Order: sequence, then C-alpha cells, then structure tokens
Amino acid sequence: MDEKDIKAQELHTLRHSCSHIMAQAVQNLYPNAKLAIGPAIENGFYYDFDIEGVTLKEEDLETIEKEMKKLVEMDLRFEKYQIPDVQKQIDEFKAQGEIYKAELLEEHKNDSPTLYLTKDKDGNVLFNDLCSGPHLENTRKIKAFKLLSVAGAYWRGSEKNKMLQRIYATAFASKDELKEYLTMLEEAKKRDHRKLGKELDLFSVHDEIGAGLVLWHPSLALVRENIENYWREEHRKRGYVIVNTPHIAKTKLWEVSGHIDHYRENMFFVQKENEEDEQFIIKPMNCPFHILIYQAQRRSYRDLPIRMAELGTVYRREKSGALGGLTRVQGFTQDDSHIFCTPEQLVGEINEIIDFISDAMDIFKMEFEVELSTRPESYVGSLENWERAEAGLKEAMDKRGMKYEINEGDGAFYGPKIDFKFKDAIERTWQCATIQLDFNLPERFNLKYQDKDGELKTPVMLHRVVFGSMERFHGILIEHYAGAFPAWLAPVQAAVVPIADRHIEACETVFKKLKDKGIRVTLDDRSESMNYKIRDNLQNKKIPYVLVLGDREIEENTLAVRARGRGPIGTFKTDDFINKLEEEIKTKGKNIVE
Repeated sequence: MDEKDIKAQELHTLRHSCSHIMAQAVQNLYPNAKLAIGPAIENGFYYDFDIEGVTLKEEDLETIEKEMKKLVEMDLRFEKYQIPDVQKQIDEFKAQGEIYKAELLEEHKNDSPTLYLTKDKDGNVLFNDLCSGPHLENTRKIKAFKLLSVAGAYWRGSEKNKMLQRIYATAFASKDELKEYLTMLEEAKKRDHRKLGKELDLFSVHDEIGAGLVLWHPSLALVRENIENYWREEHRKRGYVIVNTPHIAKTKLWEVSGHIDHYRENMFFVQKENEEDEQFIIKPMNCPFHILIYQAQRRSYRDLPIRMAELGTVYRREKSGALGGLTRVQGFTQDDSHIFCTPEQLVGEINEIIDFISDAMDIFKMEFEVELSTRPESYVGSLENWERAEAGLKEAMDKRGMKYEINEGDGAFYGPKIDFKFKDAIERTWQCATIQLDFNLPERFNLKYQDKDGELKTPVMLHRVVFGSMERFHGILIEHYAGAFPAWLAPVQAAVVPIADRHIEACETVFKKLKDKGIRVTLDDRSESMNYKIRDNLQNKKIPYVLVLGDREIEENTLAVRARGRGPIGTFKTDDFINKLEEEIKTKGKNIVE
C-alpha cells in the first residue's frame, strides 16, 4: 500500500468514526431517533435516521455539531465488541425499537458481527453501533468536522420503504484541510450549472416533458454546435467514419446483444397497440447498430481497423430522485465510437484513443486520472475472454507507463473498461471518457473478417467515448468555466458598447464588420451608463470581450478593448482586433487577444 492509499484509509477511518459520534449526538438530542446506516463516502460521511415527529432543518445541524464537540472533548474510547449471542442482540435491538439495526444484524448473523462501543474514561458504555470497523482509538483524533446538509433517503434506496432523514457531513485531519474543502464547496455553489443555467438562459427541464429530458436553449445549443464541429473534424482526421442510426429497434436485437437479460430495468419499451404488433425498444446504447453496419458487407483484415463514430442519442430509465440538471438525465447524446480490429491492432488502437482523449482535454485545460474497471457480478461471455480483455487494457496502459487504479467489479456487463476522471478548475473529478474492451458482442453477433491466412476470425471490439455524453459534459463545462466560456465556445464573443448615443452609428458599423467575419457579436445600445453596460456584459453575461467606442476611437478607427477577467487590455485598430480574435477562436484559446 503506497502513501496515498494509507492516507485515504486513515481519512476513511476518521470519517467513519465521526459518523458514530454524529449518531450518538443525534440520539442524545432526539432520544426516539432510530439508527439506519452511516458510512464514510468519497468526500465525507452521512448517517440515516428515523426520527418520528421531527423534521430536521439546516439550523438543527449547528445544535448537533455542538453536541458532537462535547462528545469529542470527553475523550471517548472506541472499542470493538464481538457479539456473543446474535439472536439475543437482535431481540434486544427490536425491544429498543432499533428495527434497522435488527434487520442488518439478521442479514449478517453468520458473519461474526461486531458492535462498536463508545466508552467514557470510567469505562461506562455510552453508545453502541452495529459495525465492522475500523475506528479510531479515541475521539482525541477528531479535529475538524462540519455537518453540511439534510436530505431524504429511502431505507435501502427503495421507494417501497420508509423515507429516512440523511445528514451529510465531512471530516478532515486538520482545520486547514476542512477550511480548504468548505471554500471549495462555496465555489462549487457559485458554479452550479443548474443555477447558471437559469441565470444565463442555457437549458431547462419541464414536468410536461419528463424528468431528465433536457431542452437546450439557443446559447448552450451554440456551445454544443462548436464542440460537435470540433468532434467531427477530429474524428475524420483520426480515421473514423461517421454514421447515423435509428432511435428504436425490435426487441430481438436487444435479446441478441444481451441487454434484455442484463439491462432490462434501464430500458424504455414502446407500447404495443395490438398483441400481434412487434415490440420495439428505445435504444439505450448505439453498439448493436454499429455492429450491424459492420455486418452489412464482408470484411478482410485489410479493412481493419474500422473506426465507426456517431453522436447517438440514447435513453436510459433512471429513478426520478437520481435525476438533476444536465449531469443526471434519462435522454442524452453519446459521442460514441466502436472500433473493430484484429488482436494484433488492439494495443495500438487503445493508445490512439488515449492520445485523442488527452489532446481533447488539453483544449479544455483539464487533467485526468485513470481507473481500470474489472468484471462485475452480472456479465456475459466466458471467463477466458474477460481475462484476455482485462489483460489487453492493462498491457496498453503499462506500455505507455500510465498510472491507474483498479476498480474491482465495476466493468460493463459485456467487458472491462478504462475510465477517465477529468479534473475541473476547482479540482473536482468527473467520470467522462471511457474505453471498453469487448470480446463478447462480436461473438454474440457472429462477426467475422477474413485473415491473411484465409481463415474467418472474430474481430475485437472497442467501445469508446471521449466526452461521455454531451449533456453531462456541458454541465461539467459550465461549472469548470463558471459559465464564462472561452471565446471559441462563447455564445456571444464580443459586445460593442457606445460611450454616448452619438456613437451608436459608428458602433453599428463595427458590429456589422465583426458579424460579417462570422464573429458572434452584440450591440449594446441600451440607455444605461457605459460603466454599467461594460460590467453587465463582462460579469453578468460573461461575454469575453467588450469593445468601447467614443469620439477618440471613432476618429482613430480604433477600439478600446476590455477582456473578461483581465480588464482593459489596450486600444486596437478594428482590423487588428478582428484578426487577433479570429486567431484566438481558430486556436481554441491558445493564442488569446492581447
């Protein structure tokens, strides 16, 4: 275990211990509170409570925090306790009304279950929780924690069960680390794409349409158009062919692919009018369609690799409570590609995909981390194929010296995958790009190519996305840029502002000149002060450049230019500014106007 893993384990133990203190504090304040579960999670921990007659509010968190601090100062000791008589303990939990603990203990009664006790200095047991640990030795090591929010959560995540109250919190080894994290959370609130989506009129979701189904408003649709243009251009440069496929297909297709058996709960079925009508399914994935395009003609080893790409819109059923904004949706467009190649070409193709992802993320100034996700419990194909697939992905990454984590059991049902987690401007990670290696679908669809020895062989198939989905990626970009898109993406790239009404005519000439050059420009001739219009365009509308014209600028045929985030950057001849802005747009921000 390296230093990073050790630190992560220590932090996990700290947070798990802190969750017990939170549960103890809640039961001190609300004696009728029943405990459910309280795990440590990626950025903190939570605990679920059933408190009859009490609805926790944000202001109650401060009271709970104060009680937690009292418990921490008591220097309580955490002690593991092996349950000697499990049935007796189950009966005791039931008598106490701890129905959730009793249910959990019933499930794990044959796993040598343990309690964790908190004891005071005199050895008195003040609290117990069903848990396997590990925990800190005592509360002295709990230095910095913060309760963050309250939310509803169904017991075991099922809508059939009771709604519990979940308190989210976090803890760190030091107050400085906690302060840094809380500052990041405040910045994340400002960047929330749902908030900015309303303020900047970027997108909306409506009950009349359905949760998780997004309307792209003109400004964000324009951002998407520019990214899609880049996507098409890059794919053609890199040897891909672009295809288009239907949104629905007969059930039989999804039976062959294995989706009916392994993905049914996430699929939308088209209602049959008559029993004799054939059943159709709205596509959750594009891969079977691309496979059929491959099958449409005979293939030789000379044809491979075939790199097929599509901006394909798919639909996947999700629980309504899990949906929100652009990042959690039911209908989305994948920047989907499938590569059919020989086993000998596999490692080279994976490396080319990694190069593509790296080049794309460089444009958006995002770094990434990598995980290898292995065979899940529910999978198709032979164990031998899975081992070959996982070995192939490892070989590709090892050959280029990539660092990666192993994410056991999180692969797709048809193959293992490499997941790329992008880091945004405030160091949060988002899972977007992925490479999935698939020996199974080619066999299920009986794909073949004629090899150089004349034999028919089965190609290897790679599933691949760079951005993931256009919806999710744009939600990430809004937060990454805090709504202030770079000039090449910005819905409006420049605003022309007259100092006084007598300068409007000259501004109209400049406006038309920029517009004729294909620059997205607006003329702000509102009857507001010049300073207000400058501030509104740069700060509120987040336009990259404001071009101010007054008497001097008109006389000298120049523009006084202010850049978003940089302030005044100088006076430019109109043609010079246009040339510089065109260069910034062409280079996607590598050469900015200055």
